[in-house]
Amino acid sequence: MSDTLPAHRPPALSPAQRTNVINILRRAARAEIMPRYRGLTAADIDTKTGPEDLVTVADTAAEAMITRALQLAFPGALVIGEEAVAKDASLLDRIAGAPLCFIVDPVDGTWNFARGLSVFGIILAVTQYGKPAFGLIYDPVMDDWAIADDRSPAQMQHPSGKAHDLHVSGGGDLADLSGYIPLYLFKGDRRDKLAAAMARFGRVDNLRCSAHEYRMLAQGHIDFLLTESLNPWDHAAGVLICQQAGGHVQMLGGGDYDATLRKGHILAAPDKATWQRLAKVFDFLLPKDAGSAG
Repeated sequence: MSDTLPAHRPPALSPAQRTNVINILRRAARAEIMPRYRGLTAADIDTKTGPEDLVTVADTAAEAMITRALQLAFPGALVIGEEAVAKDASLLDRIAGAPLCFIVDPVDGTWNFARGLSVFGIILAVTQYGKPAFGLIYDPVMDDWAIADDRSPAQMQHPSGKAHDLHVSGGGDLADLSGYIPLYLFKGDRRDKLAAAMARFGRVDNLRCSAHEYRMLAQGHIDFLLTESLNPWDHAAGVLICQQAGGHVQMLGGGDYDATLRKGHILAAPDKATWQRLAKVFDFLLPKDAGSAG
């Protein structure tokens, strides 16, 4: 009879392993990121795909430190960092087959960091065969972090041990909603249509930092998020944290988010009803033979 019972799946990380991962990020921030904050020279900043896509010595040094520490702590795991992928994009192909994969953005919001703005963070996700199972978004300036796994509520935690559960907003009418849309990522007439659609909401901004956008959404300070850039280091942790804070997150064309996806649009909202109203506004982004699901 026990053969018919579902197999128990342990958490991706034990409590002790979670603590270790948090400490790895905090140490990297203290050693490689914060000492360089507002102290970068022109020689410390480079570009990748274009003039707005920046990388600094803090990004590369922090990623190297975090990667080394994770490989020592989890010798059988796959560790993928944003800067490593910039040099070898084929690393992304390994996520789908990895039973335990760490995906790291060492300095999310590099443009802000390089300009001396405090809106940046470290993002770490753990995926199991592409599905997000653990998410951590750390703010090096405030030394606190949003955290969740796939079986417990999202929390904001502090080094003192203080913690509180996170809850998304209550949603509402479109005209009252505020959200984040990176308009600059959309091209051609889709940008024009999206700019016009943004006028239907109470307020639409863009922080140039997925870390803080997801933190704000999970805390209920904004109501929705839409993006078509699916870099897993930007979204795998935040999607899970927002879901565990009570939010409804799906691909605009239907289906759950997965860290192996390369195309599509993530739409995050506080509840399914609000998500469906938003999806109708943005359905022009979908191929003509497709429609929004939900």
